[in-house]
Amino acid sequence: MAVEKVFPMTEEGKQKLEQELEHLKSVKRKEVVERIKIARSFGDLSENSEYDSAKEEQAFVEGRITTLENMIRNAKIIVEDAATNAVSLGKSVTFVELPDGDEETYTIVGSAEADPFEGKISNDSPIARSLMGKQVGDQVNVQTPGGEMQVKIVSIK
Repeated sequence: MAVEKVFPMTEEGKQKLEQELEHLKSVKRKEVVERIKIARSFGDLSENSEYDSAKEEQAFVEGRITTLENMIRNAKIIVEDAATNAVSLGKSVTFVELPDGDEETYTIVGSAEADPFEGKISNDSPIARSLMGKQVGDQVNVQTPGGEMQVKIVSIK
C-alpha cells in the first residue's frame, strides 16, 4: 500500500478547505445536476453542447471534492514553534533582495493553502526551501526559475 501524502497547513487553511468542500457538496453539486437535467430536455445528447459542458463541470466538481477530502483527511496542522527564531512552516518572513530591492513578506504554508497573491508561499517553493532554517540577518542565495537572487532576512514572525 502506498503512503499517502501529508498536507501541512494552518488551522485556518484547513477550515477554508472544509468550507470549500461543504459548498461543493451542498450547493455546486446540486447546481450541476440541475444543469444536466435541463440539458437533457433539449433532446439529442450526441449534439448537445450544453449537456457536454455540464458533464465536464460535473467531472471537475467531483474531482475537486475527492481532492479536498484527501487533503483534509491527510492534513497535518502546523504548530508554530515560537521558541525558535528560524524560518519555519507557519511563520512570516520579511526579506530584501540585495543589493537594493524592496521588502517582501511571505508566510510559509503547506502547498494546500499556498496563494502568492495573499502572500502565502508553499514550503515546496524555491524561495521557501532556501529560507527554511535561516535567521534574521542571514543572507541567502535563492534559486528561482528566473535565475539566482540574494536576499537578506529582515524579520521573522
